[in-house]
Amino acid sequence: MATQQLLDFAANHYLLVGGFILVLSLLIQDIISGGSGKDTVDPSGATELINNEEALVIDVRPAADFNKAHIINARNIPMSGFAGQIDSLRKYQERPLILSCNSGAQSASACRILRKAGFSRVFNLRGGILAWQNANFPVSRKRK
Repeated sequence: MATQQLLDFAANHYLLVGGFILVLSLLIQDIISGGSGKDTVDPSGATELINNEEALVIDVRPAADFNKAHIINARNIPMSGFAGQIDSLRKYQERPLILSCNSGAQSASACRILRKAGFSRVFNLRGGILAWQNANFPVSRKRK
């Protein structure tokens, strides 16, 4: 009886059930891939890497967003052409690379691309530029 009710509910609310399954699968994927593990840094950790190990910050947002505000000395390589720019980053392969976007989601994808290309010291800025600004860390508004 309960199984039939569950099936009726799912049939009547397929969008709700589909959304739930999508969110659940994304949550499981994040847990499995270690979404907040050793390969992410918060703004304080990023500052330590920048100051102590000369980390390079790569902002993967579109140029228009980058020009509004970005981490000082960050390099803009938008996600739309990111895979084609990997060779230009080879000279920085031994340095830590911190990838940033608006909230940390797109930069996580860029991190995966770089790791597959053989980069070992790649970090995602947890929370992106929003977390950076919320921590009251300085940004630049200069166009590059």
